[in-house]
Amino acid sequence: MRSGEPTMSFTLAIVGRPNVGKSTLFNRLVGQRVALVDNQPGVTRDRREGEGKLADLEFTVVDTAGLDDGASDILDKRIQQQTSRAIELADVLLFMVDARAGVTPHDREIAGQLRRAGKPVIVAANKAESNASLGGVGEAHALGFGEPIALSAEHGQGLSELYTALVPFGPAQPKELEFEPYPDEDAPEEDAPDVVKPLRLAVVGRPNAGKSTLINRLIDEERMLTSPVAGTTRDSISVDWVWDGRPVKLFDTAGMRKRAKVVEKIEKLSVSDALRAIRFADCVILLMDAEAPLEKQDLAIADLVEREGRALVLAVNKWDLVPDKQKQLAELTRRAGELLPQVKGVPIIMLSAMTGKGVERLMPAVAAADAVWNKHIPTAALNRWLGAAMERHAPPAISGRRIKLRYMTQAKTRPPTFALFGNQLNELPEDYLRYLANGLRENFDLPGTPIRFIKRSSRNPYAEDEGR
Repeated sequence: MRSGEPTMSFTLAIVGRPNVGKSTLFNRLVGQRVALVDNQPGVTRDRREGEGKLADLEFTVVDTAGLDDGASDILDKRIQQQTSRAIELADVLLFMVDARAGVTPHDREIAGQLRRAGKPVIVAANKAESNASLGGVGEAHALGFGEPIALSAEHGQGLSELYTALVPFGPAQPKELEFEPYPDEDAPEEDAPDVVKPLRLAVVGRPNAGKSTLINRLIDEERMLTSPVAGTTRDSISVDWVWDGRPVKLFDTAGMRKRAKVVEKIEKLSVSDALRAIRFADCVILLMDAEAPLEKQDLAIADLVEREGRALVLAVNKWDLVPDKQKQLAELTRRAGELLPQVKGVPIIMLSAMTGKGVERLMPAVAAADAVWNKHIPTAALNRWLGAAMERHAPPAISGRRIKLRYMTQAKTRPPTFALFGNQLNELPEDYLRYLANGLRENFDLPGTPIRFIKRSSRNPYAEDEGR
């Protein structure tokens, strides 16, 4: 081997039934469109090898034909032999299933074949870019290979989780890394690969709350135009910044008023731009005026942030002008608990953007909220908790038949989203979902973050395993 030539540390074979996205992921890992991709099953016939790369991790990746349970002619049998040979030679197997379709009987047959191979297996539930597919991610846990990776090979989502899963098979050590897969012409910039990248932080609020002043204070630069006149900021301006060694992209937004008061075309465009900043942020700081916090428009903005599924931090500006701070803080905490139950426990930071007092507590609160937003809870712990929660308060009966919750798993993060499996789940009332959400917040330390549920009627995935 020539000096300087990369060493392939292990061999990864991508296996699964036809048309689950194996070739798309192969192209993603090798950094170019090498393998032919089409919606028609069976396009891949030969096993194709390439030099795969995820950040500092280099390996040999093998694209295989779909494991078909109906090989009928000589060609089909030879194709299957090629795939079996790839499994035999691989160090680790990436078992891909289709999250949109869920786990099929054919997938279970392949799982049995992979167990007999005696190789390490990582399960990736592909095509998991939409909420409709997240139930299939939960089903993939029942295959018995541990926590599945929610993946979108087409858009590059889930690569950081795949990297973490592959690290034990190579010499590299996990660190803060940025993956740079080949450009995806079909995906917008905002839906770029789910990789380590700057924390996207939007500052929103009513007009003249002090958003631009706060950003200038944070970055220690007169970067944003400020004025006592409401509406000075029109565009959503982004600023690249580094806080505590972490890259941050700050978005200053136009003040958001009630829709009825937004009449001018420029202001309409500005508010629309602010809404867009919320949708593509990781965390949102809702800045309020200490003289009139938690007004109707503040609550409407907070509700919008929650509906968009973003991490939220409440910041109360001009706190230096409040005479009885202790009394005001107690009242704010009480009102936030009553008026924002959907983000119970949301952090509240008192500060003065003008003087800088209290601003130093804002970013640690943002980092903590982002960590909660990205938190993953093991399936076993979730189901132990679910059993205890149902013992304390069982689901109601509908038409004399009790709703049954059999199983629960976390389908995704950002925000924490949980798949529920059982019977009659479409009849599960909202108040019981709130009971579950509040229990999750309390037991797994998830304050202030939106929580989502996906209801899926299914058999208990454990039952099949127990019957083996």
